[in-house]
Amino acid sequence: MSDTPQDPRRRYSAPVVDGVAKSASRSMLRAVGFKDEDFSKPQVGIASTWSMVTPCNSHIHELAEIACKGADQAGGKGVIFNTITISDGIANGTEGMKYSLVSREVIADSIETVAGCEGFDGLVAIGGCDKNMPGCIMGLARLNRPSVFVYGGTILPGEGHTDIISVFEAVGAHAKGELSLIEVKHIEETAIPGPGSCGGMYTANTMASAIEALGMSLPGSSAQNAVSNDKKADCEAAGAAVMNLLDLDIKPSDIMTQHAFENAITVIITLGGSTNAVLHLIGMANTAGVKLTLDDFTRIGKKVPLLADLRPSGHYMMSELVAIGGIQPLMKMLLDAGMLHGDCLTVTGKTLAENLATVEPYADGQKIIMPLDQPIKAESHLRILFGNLAPEGSVAKITGKEGTHFKGRARVFGSEEEAQARILDGTVVAGDVLVIRYEGPRGGPGMREMLSPTSAIMGRGLGSDVALITDGRFSGGSHGFVVGHITPEAFDGGPIALVQDGDEIVIDAVVDTIELMVSDDELQRRRDAWQQPQPRYTRGVLAKYARTVSSASTGAVTDLPEP
Repeated sequence: MSDTPQDPRRRYSAPVVDGVAKSASRSMLRAVGFKDEDFSKPQVGIASTWSMVTPCNSHIHELAEIACKGADQAGGKGVIFNTITISDGIANGTEGMKYSLVSREVIADSIETVAGCEGFDGLVAIGGCDKNMPGCIMGLARLNRPSVFVYGGTILPGEGHTDIISVFEAVGAHAKGELSLIEVKHIEETAIPGPGSCGGMYTANTMASAIEALGMSLPGSSAQNAVSNDKKADCEAAGAAVMNLLDLDIKPSDIMTQHAFENAITVIITLGGSTNAVLHLIGMANTAGVKLTLDDFTRIGKKVPLLADLRPSGHYMMSELVAIGGIQPLMKMLLDAGMLHGDCLTVTGKTLAENLATVEPYADGQKIIMPLDQPIKAESHLRILFGNLAPEGSVAKITGKEGTHFKGRARVFGSEEEAQARILDGTVVAGDVLVIRYEGPRGGPGMREMLSPTSAIMGRGLGSDVALITDGRFSGGSHGFVVGHITPEAFDGGPIALVQDGDEIVIDAVVDTIELMVSDDELQRRRDAWQQPQPRYTRGVLAKYARTVSSASTGAVTDLPEP
């Protein structure tokens, strides 16, 4: 029996040799569909985040099969494997939400583990919900093999232009007496019509847009409906694109550069993206070996305007942005204005400028993306606030509709559930600054999203009258005067742990400060009396996460290198 010719693109797969050593592995691969000719082809791992636990990912197995077909037709051998996903929309407001951000690390770990063990030469990763997208990118960055990310696509609007956030806010409106239970139930039954990620510029669509701007997905991937021929074509093209990247020997480290991350930040600012993008982009950059900090968001934000009238603070949904051409015309407009680095390499094998060269502008009359000279807000809506309450930084989403300055009295809660109950029963009133602490990466653990409290505030009509600050984070669907990611977190003895009911707090989103109006001497007295609480979990994944996770200001990663 002669040696099988080896494709030179097979850099990571175990070499194909005759003899007993490889008989077992060849036999096992035959059992999953390999034929003689497949053993000499580059193997392309297809990382699928398919799951029935969320509509964001319920269609992704079909997309994975299409991506596999694309790799096969281009001369590779596709191999589908699964990783996990969780559902933020289902878990929000419960103890289960503590697993959400943790899942990002589990996904990155699992993609690295499977691909590293099996020796795939290239990868396609398909994600459809908040954490599995950055988790996929982090896994691809660790492996640094030719790779393409595919977004599963956005959901269509529900009846009456509703979406998942409509359901959360309906609960608050019911508590205020403005909606009946029957009306709430009708919204709940019709807001989610099928597969796809949450329909506004929430975290899923934010991260999909960021990854396309980063150069790690094919042009147009971020702005396609989940159930569409365009999305199927995107998946097939991604399988073929990996083979092209293998030919060109282009790896994620060639694409995910400092300038590429700056492009991603620029695009998500113009789109009014989620505060979670700050956490995820810093985490992704950290994994890719790129130094990205909170200061980069401030630096870029001073010269980049908010242009998109998209939910949650705006009017339109992602499916409506898809209908007018997605984000490619926006990126072309930004490139022409000198606001993007056009020389960044992308997964097409071409530069960003080359990809955008033939893109046509939006048609006249569309109202979703404003021109550069008529912005919704002249500077970024993502505000990085420092002060004696957040000496290592915090993140706010201030579009201007909430105002830019808030002064109020602290109403302190030790958990999300405690705050939610007091919002719904009317205890929280105008002028309050809700302080929800011990919800950080270590203290929660897991840094839950405060979607239920922010939605209840909006539903009760207090969006302009109440501020909320936390060492946890927010859903991309949260809006109002909210500040999250406060570091150091309460569990680590950060100043947020020292706030008492009635303390005055001043938040200024123009000079980007967040201050507790208490004297240094008084703060020191409180600090001396403070004791760190016992960990809430001592075994299992949450305990492991709490022991290894870094600060939110460094991306809340679990593999931060030793200094």
